[in-house]
Amino acid sequence: MSDSSASTAPASAPAGLSAAESEKLQAALKDIAERSQKLLKDFVDRYAAEGPQPADPLRLTQTFMDFTAKMLADPNKLVQAQIELWQQYMQLWQITAQRMMGQPVQPMAEPAKGDRRFNDPAWKDAVVFDYIKQSYLLTARWLQGTVKEVEGIDEKTAQKVDFYTRQFIDAMSPSNFALTNPQVVTATINSKGENLIKGLQNLLTDLERGKGRLAIRQTDMKAFRVGGNVATSPGKVVFQNKLMQLIQYAPRTEEVYAMPLLIVPPWINKFYILDLKPENSFIKWATEHGYTVFVISWVNPDEELSKLGFEDYMKLGPLAALEAIEKATGERQVSAIGYCIGGTLMAATLAYMAARGDNRIAACTFFTAQVDFTEPGELGVFIDEDQLAGVEEIMGKKGYLDGTEMATTFNMLRANDLIWSFVVNNYLMGKDPFPFDLLFWNTDATRMPAAVHSYYLRNMYQNNLLAKPGGLIIDNVPIDLRKVSIPIYLQAGKEDHIAPAKSVYKATQLYSGPVRFMLAGSGHIAGVVNPPHAKKYQHWLNETAKNPPTLEEWRAGATEYPGSWWNDWDKWLSEKSGAKVPARIPGAGGLPAIEDAPGSYVKVRLID
Repeated sequence: MSDSSASTAPASAPAGLSAAESEKLQAALKDIAERSQKLLKDFVDRYAAEGPQPADPLRLTQTFMDFTAKMLADPNKLVQAQIELWQQYMQLWQITAQRMMGQPVQPMAEPAKGDRRFNDPAWKDAVVFDYIKQSYLLTARWLQGTVKEVEGIDEKTAQKVDFYTRQFIDAMSPSNFALTNPQVVTATINSKGENLIKGLQNLLTDLERGKGRLAIRQTDMKAFRVGGNVATSPGKVVFQNKLMQLIQYAPRTEEVYAMPLLIVPPWINKFYILDLKPENSFIKWATEHGYTVFVISWVNPDEELSKLGFEDYMKLGPLAALEAIEKATGERQVSAIGYCIGGTLMAATLAYMAARGDNRIAACTFFTAQVDFTEPGELGVFIDEDQLAGVEEIMGKKGYLDGTEMATTFNMLRANDLIWSFVVNNYLMGKDPFPFDLLFWNTDATRMPAAVHSYYLRNMYQNNLLAKPGGLIIDNVPIDLRKVSIPIYLQAGKEDHIAPAKSVYKATQLYSGPVRFMLAGSGHIAGVVNPPHAKKYQHWLNETAKNPPTLEEWRAGATEYPGSWWNDWDKWLSEKSGAKVPARIPGAGGLPAIEDAPGSYVKVRLID
């Protein structure tokens, strides 16, 4: 008697698949073939239009050639390092053989705390996968250790080689390959390969989104809408120019402080990180505490704005906002917040205003903002003449740096979390990314006009001119941060990998007025966006009259407090914000409303 399941499947059906499964597979393969053909045609057309792309866009060839020459200069040391690695391999093989015979053994290499690549129990319980994992970890640590021990190279080159070596090591993790990841192997068996088919479709979707360049989805992009379920605080756009819209938010108290609050976010990100959702919105919280909040929403620039420079961002950004706020409220003085590169801009603006006797900003807060770039952290590895020239060459073709390239740079700082975890989830496991508002914001990239981006990289990161008296000349005004004498509240994140706390702290030694430095738990985002009701993390304060020269000395005398720092900031700023006045309604003052918050500028997206 014939098997009944075989009679229901067509002759062309792969073994083990039902008719329905076979039909689904054929439809998926047809979809993949059609989409792949179109992507290939688009690639050929773009190649013909743009010409061949540089083989080494980061211009790393010479760096690694110089490094290799230094490493080979001491062949005995290299041979010894290789012998040590082989000895570790032999020891690993021996303990693996002992384990296979049932003997208890201690692992030679364990993942670092917080390394989630090897969380699946099979990485420890299955002998083969445990061997693969430990072999990788031993090799990775040997390679990084060997690189760090090479003598005769300068510190900058050593950091660069170490960083890009780590990128290679992370990319080669066995968790990133289907045959060496136990989760993927199990999923492939259980789904009869459907996860890999779905993963290939996800890969094609991301290539289509990026118009031929891979744009990895970190979240469900359809789950969020700016102005719909993120950036929802009510308000009005009351002023705009070609570079920014100024949003005035609706009050949530009957009375507000007389002095308005201006927030200047970075132009390399969208401002709504401060207004993701009501429960963690800094903007909403500030309005609930009696502040009239104005926020700059930068335009997402194109080639028409390619020549806008740092001076344009100052004049068309915070300085234009100050004039608009005075018209809207009748108040000449405001307090301000500068976030990240928005804080760098605000520092230069304060020095510019101080030199001109302009006192319209009475107090200023800085969120994780650098002004002295002598120790900028890992972002510094991207700043040398070769790489800057490469970036400027790319920008010269379009007039701007595409936001996706900037996003890739930041993602590389945490590649395992922000790149490879999604490669595994989306393409190997064949799963759709989980809806997460923070990652939606993270992928909402903005372009950088060529002129301002080149100015920022060269004058701040490369030459550190902002920290030098008169190092920058803006509108014929020498910029000297030491002339800034207004009260400053300076926030840094303990684990910030973009603006390291050690670098942010250096500003305490530059301003001449009183500086209240506060160190927050967590990093560049969660160290800032941490509402009190969440009761997460901690913060440190040091109540000494004068900040010591280094962060290490400051921390030695600091006191740790549980939870958010927002209430401390509110106490600091409320004392400087004047008496209470009747709440101001956006659009009802000297400036009529143009459109509802969050405005139209912030809704311009590069990739849907």
